[in-house]
Amino acid sequence: MAEWIGIGKRGRRCYGFDEVALVPGAQTVNPAEVDTSFKINGKRFEIPILAAAMDGVVDVKFAVEMSKLGGIAVLNLDGVQTRYENPDAVLEKISKANPQEATTLIQSIYTTPIKEKLVGKRVKEIKAKKGTAVVSCIPANAEKFAKLAVNAGADIFVIQSTVTTTKHISHQYKSLDLFKFCKKTPIPVILGNCVTYETTLELMDTGCAGLLIGIGPGAACTTRGVLGIGVPQVTATVDAAAARDFHFKRSGKYVPIITDGGMNRGGDICKAFASGSDAVMIGSSFARAKEAPGRGYHWGMATSHMNLPRGTRIYVGSTGSLKEILFGPAKVDDGSQNLMGALKTSMGSLGAQNIKEMQNVEIIIAPSIQTEGKIFQVGQRVGMGK
Repeated sequence: MAEWIGIGKRGRRCYGFDEVALVPGAQTVNPAEVDTSFKINGKRFEIPILAAAMDGVVDVKFAVEMSKLGGIAVLNLDGVQTRYENPDAVLEKISKANPQEATTLIQSIYTTPIKEKLVGKRVKEIKAKKGTAVVSCIPANAEKFAKLAVNAGADIFVIQSTVTTTKHISHQYKSLDLFKFCKKTPIPVILGNCVTYETTLELMDTGCAGLLIGIGPGAACTTRGVLGIGVPQVTATVDAAAARDFHFKRSGKYVPIITDGGMNRGGDICKAFASGSDAVMIGSSFARAKEAPGRGYHWGMATSHMNLPRGTRIYVGSTGSLKEILFGPAKVDDGSQNLMGALKTSMGSLGAQNIKEMQNVEIIIAPSIQTEGKIFQVGQRVGMGK
């Protein structure tokens, strides 16, 4: 599968969303009758699209609204929501910063210590409004924050870092034992992020309830440029799905994979499911919602690193309500609204009655899929030419 890229070194060709297309088969299905639901640890969610744990995307109000619509929004416990009693004032300041000062300002804001009492408080605020409380933090804070979140009534706990493995070597601090953590935590644990078959298989052996797939594809993430690491999302998802299926065959336990990042339009989401994903996690599309706390801005979780920031603040604008972004009616022509409508219509056109069938549709390598016949859209910067 790999090609020689030099003496003694081979490289495997990998694919992203813009390089592939989905092929309709011999049957079609009424889009209104397809089943888009997915399960985490036996709990069913109607919307297989998770809102990413980023401060410009999810706060308490957003998490509650997403819950009412049938989905999951992940609250970042390492961000402004747990560092400040009044996070809205901080978010307002970030949104008003000019591009030259934005990164420095965010780095400064994230040096304020996390207030542990706010971890439980934010979870309770979500639960008080009958929302699904899903929270996220880095491995270093997992032991401490999980106890606080569980005691406050959290439903799902997410551990997320740039690259997650079961074997982390460090002489400066004690590494988190993911096997022990997943076993003793009384609520489902989702781990991330990874991109390879082997690592996916090893992480599934921890007893986790789900895995996030993707390194560096997010719209506000600069990890690929700063560190030079990552695997395009189609290949990463296909490999992870193969590991998931082997794990299920071997253990009898089905661990869903969640493609995380790199999807800006409905078509990208559809391709993620066709690549084998059970659900997807997106940030920039939800950052455009009027309910999003970023006020039209979006920035990555890693931005706050004092010595080596791996994210940037980007302007995405506020284009519609969360309901419009998920269910329409779409008011824009670029595929960034009515994401569920796009998924259902794609599934119907491909003859897939549910997500499992969607995972088995034909994928072709098609680098011209975005440009073929679109000269006027490109020239006029409308639709697919934006």
